[in-house]
Amino acid sequence: MDWLAAPDYYLARLVIQRGLGVIYLVAFTVAVNQFRPLLGERGLLPVPRYVRLAGWSRAPSLFTLRYSDRLLGIVAWTGVGLAVLVVLGVPEHGPVGVSMLVWFVLWALYLSIVNVGQTFYGFGWESLLLEAGFLAIFLGPADVAPPLPVIILLRWLLFRVEFGAGLIKLRGDRCWRRLTCLDHHHETQPMPNPLSWWFHRLPAPLHRVEVAANHVTQLLVPFLLFTPQPYASAAGVVMIVTQGWLVLSGNFSWLNAVTMTLAFSALDNRILETVLPASPPPLLLDPPVWFGTLALALAMIFAVLSWWPVRNMASSRQAMNLSFNRLHLANTYGAFGTISRERHEIVIEGTDDAAITPATDWRPYEFKGKPGDPRRRPPQVAPYHLRLDWLMWFAALSPRYADPWLPRLADKLLEGDKATLRLLRRRGNPFPDEPPAFVRARLFRYRYSTRGERRASGAWWVRTEVGTYLPPVRRAPEGTTSRP
Repeated sequence: MDWLAAPDYYLARLVIQRGLGVIYLVAFTVAVNQFRPLLGERGLLPVPRYVRLAGWSRAPSLFTLRYSDRLLGIVAWTGVGLAVLVVLGVPEHGPVGVSMLVWFVLWALYLSIVNVGQTFYGFGWESLLLEAGFLAIFLGPADVAPPLPVIILLRWLLFRVEFGAGLIKLRGDRCWRRLTCLDHHHETQPMPNPLSWWFHRLPAPLHRVEVAANHVTQLLVPFLLFTPQPYASAAGVVMIVTQGWLVLSGNFSWLNAVTMTLAFSALDNRILETVLPASPPPLLLDPPVWFGTLALALAMIFAVLSWWPVRNMASSRQAMNLSFNRLHLANTYGAFGTISRERHEIVIEGTDDAAITPATDWRPYEFKGKPGDPRRRPPQVAPYHLRLDWLMWFAALSPRYADPWLPRLADKLLEGDKATLRLLRRRGNPFPDEPPAFVRARLFRYRYSTRGERRASGAWWVRTEVGTYLPPVRRAPEGTTSRP
């Protein structure tokens, strides 16, 4: 089946496999650190309660059969171990079957986590990683030429990511059509990074150029992915550069990292040999007949499954970041169809006063990534994903995003739950010795400080109180939460 071989993409496969290995490593590390306090047996949204209601049909997962925090630990650490092997290139040097098995187990384990992750795993990059990881099962080991159908499917995935995002913007907020969205986006995005303040302060004409360039990259350049070389490689390079610009301007978990990794599927050996300290071997084996047949079958399956995302992209009511099946294959993508003009933040506070009075001393909890203390510079987090911090941003948009996990978070803080407190900054707990008597949440409007304000005060943010988000609550003696 030499006509199915794509030896010119040997180096592209190398980068894709190692890149996805790194992203899997980050994703499973996030699960090790955050899954149990968020979704474990005593988490904010316990998995056992969810799977009893959802069942296998809605949540195909190992945890639908049985969940325990111990089993979660085994699954997450196994994923970490396998991802390390992939990053080191170990499976590449085994037979085809071994390579496929390693990638399949990685995909199946992460699918098990995502399908029970509920709102804490309801992000588009979860489905993106799963779809890319599934396709990686069929890329093959180092001594076999990559199957051409899989290279094409990786480009098709990249096309849907970019073109879907472009369409959702064009159809969404009119500021995208007026080229003005970046007047607000860097300030109101979910998780600003250390450079976001500077990006916000760029001249308005440059913001217009950025938005126009984004439209070209997402609406026109993707079609070049399916053209002959060197045009396909040029499209891949443009997308890598554009995604790198987004990495500099904000924290978007591993969304940009996966997209850049996929873009290498458009770059052939001639391009990559000039920048990588590696070269393809002089002789590559053609894919075995059974492996090539699987690659063809995979292409036909995706051709059928692609009906749903294509129909969605063609619809005037286009949905973004949607999976049409529980295996998260052939999904539709897109983000930031609407841009917020104002930034709101929820600040959770506690007090150890026995009774609330006008003189009560309220002390704030500090999160690892989201804005809190106006003097704290936004940190670099991506590609790591702070799930609670992201959900706090959504909760500030509307209380419906906070139900029911935010009241449970207040309960955990009142209990002094150590696992929950580890989701906050190391020094973000103002009650290290004894849990507070009361907890409340206030809503603030945040804006970036001006250059003059930052020089005068050192603050990156200026905030004004909007009102009460969660009234003071306390832990009653019998273990229930009550409002005073």
